[in-house]
Amino acid sequence: MEVIDGIWYMQGVDWDDPSCVHSADELLDIIERVGFLPLFSNDVDGFSVENMTAAECWWNGDDKTDPWEWRAVLARTGKVAYGKFFRNKTGFISKKWFPEFANYRRDGYDFDARYEDGRSGYREKLIMDVFWPEGCEIWESSTKIDMFSNDLKEQAGFGKGGEKGFEGTLAKLQMSSYLTVKDFRPRLNKKGEEYGWPVAVYTLPEYLWGYEYVTRCYKESPEASYKKIISKVKKHFESDEKTIRKVV
Repeated sequence: MEVIDGIWYMQGVDWDDPSCVHSADELLDIIERVGFLPLFSNDVDGFSVENMTAAECWWNGDDKTDPWEWRAVLARTGKVAYGKFFRNKTGFISKKWFPEFANYRRDGYDFDARYEDGRSGYREKLIMDVFWPEGCEIWESSTKIDMFSNDLKEQAGFGKGGEKGFEGTLAKLQMSSYLTVKDFRPRLNKKGEEYGWPVAVYTLPEYLWGYEYVTRCYKESPEASYKKIISKVKKHFESDEKTIRKVV
């Protein structure tokens, strides 16, 4: 997006342009081919969903043509992770490439070890404890849960009168690859009826794809995963390493 005289303008291509992405299925194919893709434009030219779609289709509410709606469509396929993965801004990472991001961003740490080593704060632990109770093995099927963001806020102790900085803490956990958005769903009232706008539903990547899969690149150095990520962007987009690093 670009700001001109205080007004936000979407970048993109014409609907009739041969390079224009017209559906969630087309976008999924691109994400799986490229490996990962920010939602909005950034310092790497062309490296975003925004750059590949028609500006007039955004926020039209039709999940067949609206790239904003495709977030939910693709997140619930289980074939990609969606979240704040790129400089605290949203985007997609394919299942194939997520282990590389996990290795690079986590620096080889599971969350409990990262916290014990003083590399994550107690607010992050409050959220992670909701999904991964202390003493519980992460791959146990009985622990597999997902949670509406508003419920997560309450259960982690960020509700009224509680801890501050919930959104920022969520972003840190997504940036470090410990948390992802699984879906967007309307909330349910006491009668089980849907109401309001769809709300983000969070879970752990390990609950989507299994602990062994998500951590399979731990045997490599984080630097090795970083180089693969940089090389993958360079393969599809013209940019230098310094600029790419700012994004990924």
